Amino acid sequence: MYDLPDVPSADDLDAGTNVLVAGPPLTGKRDLAIEALASGADRGDGSIIVTTKDSADKVLDDLTEAVTVSDPDVGIVDCVTKQRGIGTVDDDPRIKYASSPVDMTGIGIKLSEFLQEFYENRSLTENRILLHSISTLLMYSDLQTVFRFLHVFTGRIQSADALGLCVIDSTAHDDQTMNTLKQLFDVVVEIEDGEG
Repeated sequence: MYDLPDVPSADDLDAGTNVLVAGPPLTGKRDLAIEALASGADRGDGSIIVTTKDSADKVLDDLTEAVTVSDPDVGIVDCVTKQRGIGTVDDDPRIKYASSPVDMTGIGIKLSEFLQEFYENRSLTENRILLHSISTLLMYSDLQTVFRFLHVFTGRIQSADALGLCVIDSTAHDDQTMNTLKQLFDVVVEIEDGEG
């Protein structure tokens, strides 16, 4: 069973559940997702983050600040750093680099490598996986391509008995796009502008 802190109706989510966290910019979607990963890391779950917006270092810093354990099991698929072309980058035990958010095949392979390593080498059977953000993928590719990728991505999460969290800026996409993507998820958490 998995939980989502700060989401009262999401206390007991079954293994293999995929959650879409949707809302306007600056409403705390990413913070909620990082808190969900931190909550799992504090109880010994693995955390895998696919980042299409921030560098791996920033994501790692944010997660490290949110957890109470000293050395959480983390894997980050960074789709940003190579595209920016800043220095040379090599994979290490915590970070694997995809060439860009367009490289969805590469992203899927790196995610599978982390899942396999977490299961076989680290004996982690409960893992939380965050994709931040679907909106970035849609800036680089068409809806059909992103839908196919997310279909495989959510299927991997389901077969790994993990908890999947995918973040999207709901105001950046039309209703048809949002409704198409929502079909892939078991739970949709909508965050609205306002206090709290």
